[in-house]
Amino acid sequence: MVLKFILVIMSLSVYGGALAGTASSTITPKGLKASEKESLRSVKLPPCAACRMLTDSFKKGLERTSRSKFEGGDAAWEEEKMGSYKTSEVRLVEIQEHLCSEVDRAQKQCEGLAEDHERLLEEWWFEGQAESLHDWLCIGKLAVCCPIHHFGPNCLPCTGGVEKPCSGHGKCKGDGTRKGNGECLCNDGYNSTLCDACASGFYESFRDEKNVLCSACHKACNGPCTAAGPKSCVACKEGWRMETERGCIDVDECLVKPSPCAGNTFCVNNEGSFSCLACDKACQGCDGDGPDMCDKCAEGYTLDEERAMCVDEDELDDITDDEPDEANQQDPDGTDATGEDEDAGRVQENAKVEL
Repeated sequence: MVLKFILVIMSLSVYGGALAGTASSTITPKGLKASEKESLRSVKLPPCAACRMLTDSFKKGLERTSRSKFEGGDAAWEEEKMGSYKTSEVRLVEIQEHLCSEVDRAQKQCEGLAEDHERLLEEWWFEGQAESLHDWLCIGKLAVCCPIHHFGPNCLPCTGGVEKPCSGHGKCKGDGTRKGNGECLCNDGYNSTLCDACASGFYESFRDEKNVLCSACHKACNGPCTAAGPKSCVACKEGWRMETERGCIDVDECLVKPSPCAGNTFCVNNEGSFSCLACDKACQGCDGDGPDMCDKCAEGYTLDEERAMCVDEDELDDITDDEPDEANQQDPDGTDATGEDEDAGRVQENAKVEL
């Protein structure tokens, strides 16, 4: 411990400036209350996930303290005075000092593991770096994880084999852990023990000796189909009907009388369904959107026959008041609304009398 303390002091003095620009800050969720943060730190992960969390944090420490991070360092002096920094105890201490600092969820568990297995971490550092820390510690020493595509207490191969478990279309239950039963949890569209068959609502769009590809049936299909498109449906969903030549076609519910929409709404057809939208405020019942689609005008509105739409009664009164009186309208030069001059009219009358 004395040596470790001395090494910490030395590392801070020699490398402190270089690390200042690269040190990882603690990742803390924004907007969380202190109690919520503490609760998050106290979360308990399953054994394998917890061990992986620790080794991932150690890996980030390796990246943070990598020799390439030091700018302006005296490499020759370092090699001469302290040996190889890459595998030195100085570097190990620096990593351990910040271990789990960037972890947020289950940080307390990470710190506890780091303390409990400090000797194992040192053993790997000085003797076991031939393989990854995760494989050496979590799989080998602590036996809480399995190699990828293995499961259970004895790390047996997943269903379908370790090369391509579940045919590449699912997940092996317990993969990489000492838990689970190794069975396949198939992706959407696949089923069977090996996830190598298409589920209902999907069809086989490609298959060879090594792979199968399942694609979704047309949205009109109720259950299975034989190929792409509505014509390949075995049966149609509600809102669609089967035609011999075209397969499943949309049913236009808005053509049904009486309308499926109640109250002051109108029907809009969608593929496989319909929607009821509110009529314009000027309407009391309608066949579509807008004041020109009203069955009747709502209270406070009246029909503007010229524009064939329901308008506010006050608006219509204003329009009527603004209309000119054609019978009394005259131009400034004395011409009336019909364009005839009063003097010209008198001349015509005199001509009739002379005749």
